[in-house]
Amino acid sequence: MQLYSSPSFADTNKVIKLQKILPEVDSIYKEYAEKNHFPGYAYGIIVDGGLIHSGSGGFIDLEKKIPATSQSMFRIASMTKSFTAMAILKLRDENKLRLDDPVHLYIPEIQNLKLTEDSPIITIRDLLIHLAGFSTDDPWADRKLEETENELLEFLKKGVFLSNVPGTVFEYSNLGYALLGYIIKKVTNTPFGKFITESLCEPLGMQDVSWDFGEISPSKLVHGYRWEDNHWIEESLLKNGIFGAMGGMITSVESFSRYVALHLSAWPPRNDCESGPIKRSSLREMHLPWNFRELLVEKCLNGQEHVLTKGYGYGLNWSKDGLGRVVVGHSGGLPGFGCNWSIMPEYGIALILFANVTYAAAGKLNLEILDKLTLAGELKPRQLPSSSILKTRKNDLVKFLPDWNNAFNSGVFADNFFLDRSIDSLKNEAVELFKKAGTIISISELVPENQLRGSFIIKCEILSLYVKFALTPENPPLIQEYHIKPLV
Repeated sequence: MQLYSSPSFADTNKVIKLQKILPEVDSIYKEYAEKNHFPGYAYGIIVDGGLIHSGSGGFIDLEKKIPATSQSMFRIASMTKSFTAMAILKLRDENKLRLDDPVHLYIPEIQNLKLTEDSPIITIRDLLIHLAGFSTDDPWADRKLEETENELLEFLKKGVFLSNVPGTVFEYSNLGYALLGYIIKKVTNTPFGKFITESLCEPLGMQDVSWDFGEISPSKLVHGYRWEDNHWIEESLLKNGIFGAMGGMITSVESFSRYVALHLSAWPPRNDCESGPIKRSSLREMHLPWNFRELLVEKCLNGQEHVLTKGYGYGLNWSKDGLGRVVVGHSGGLPGFGCNWSIMPEYGIALILFANVTYAAAGKLNLEILDKLTLAGELKPRQLPSSSILKTRKNDLVKFLPDWNNAFNSGVFADNFFLDRSIDSLKNEAVELFKKAGTIISISELVPENQLRGSFIIKCEILSLYVKFALTPENPPLIQEYHIKPLV
C-alpha cells in the first residue's frame, strides 16, 4: 500500500498572529456596516476547528431596539443552497439517488422540457451546478419563498421557458434548487427542511436552526429592512415553502460556525476516521469548480492586480487568484437580508457575515478581510511532506549529476527516459551548467508538488541550479522526466 502523509501547517502560532489584527477587523466591519446602512449585523472568524472571534452591532428589531448578537437568528438566504446540495450528496452516498439521474425520474412534470431537439436530459447534477438552462431568477424567486409543492408542480405543468440549452451555460437558478428540495422530499418522504435539520444540523450541534420565523423567540428573531429614501423600511418576513430549499434557513453566527468548521475539517485529505454527518470526500467534492463562471482581473488589498478564476461547485462558489489562493463559499440575499460565508481551505480560515438589510454586499467585504488576515497575519498554506519514494528518487538523481555515469543501467529511470533524450545530451547539458555554477555548496530539501513530482535547488559557489523531476505511476515509481536550469 502506498504511504501518505497529510499536508500540515508549519506555523503553530496562527491564532496568536490573527488575534493581534482582530481589533482592526472589528473596526472594518463596523465602518462598513455604518456606511452601507446595516440596521444590524453579526460576524464570526473560524480558524481550523472552531469560532475564535465574533462581533456584532446595531439592532435586529429597530422598533424595540434589540441589539444584534452572535446568537441572533438571521435568514441566510442563498447560503441555504449548500445545505440542500449536501443533503443531495448524503442521499447519493447512501445509494438513494445518483447525481446523473434525470430529474424527470423524480419530477415527471418536466419530462418533455427542452429548448432544442438535441437538448440533453436535465440531471440532478445540472441543478446543483446551475447548468439546467433555467434563467437567472433572483428577483422573481425571492418572492416565491412561500409557495407550496403543489403550486410548484402546477407551475411546471404549464411549461417552463428556458434561457439556454441545458448543459451549455452557467446561469444561476433558484428554481433549480427548489426542484432539488422537492427531490429530497420525494426520496426521503420527509420535508427537505426537516431532513436537513435532522441529518446535517443536529449532528453538528447547530442548536439555532429554524425554517419558520414563528418558532423563534422575539428576542432572537432578526427583522429585515431595506434602505430607501434615506430611511429604513421593514420587509415582511416570508414564510417557507418549497422555494425555501434555495434560501429559507434561519440561523445564528454561532450555530453556522459549526457548519463552516465542518467544511474546513474536510481538508486536507487524510487517513483519520470519519466523524461528520457526511464524508469528507463528499465535502471536498462540493468545493470543486464543476462549472466555469468567469475570468476577472481584481485588485488585492496589497494593491496588486491578480487574475481571478471563478467557478461553481455544489451549492458553493469557488475562486482562485493569481497567488494560488482558493476561496470557497456563498453569498445570500433576500428582501431584508444579505450575508456571506467564505473559507480558504488551504489556510484553515473562514469568515461569516450576516446583515439585516436587503441584498447587503457582504461577500466583497469578507474577501477583503480574508485578504488582510492572510497578508497581515503572514499566514501560509499547509505544506505537503515529501513522499518517501520522492525522497529516494531525488537522492538517486543527485548521484548521477553532472556526468550521468552508470545512469543507463541503474534501474531508477523509466523506459521512456533515455528514449526521450540521449544520455550524451543530458551529460553535456549538466557538465556545462556545473562549470558555470562552480563547486556544490549544498542541496536543498525537496519541495513536493504532489506525491510523485517535486523540485530542489543545488546551491553552488557562483550560481544555483533548479532541478525538477517527475515519477511514473508504476510500482515502484521511476523517474520519467527531469529538468535542470540556472536559478534566476
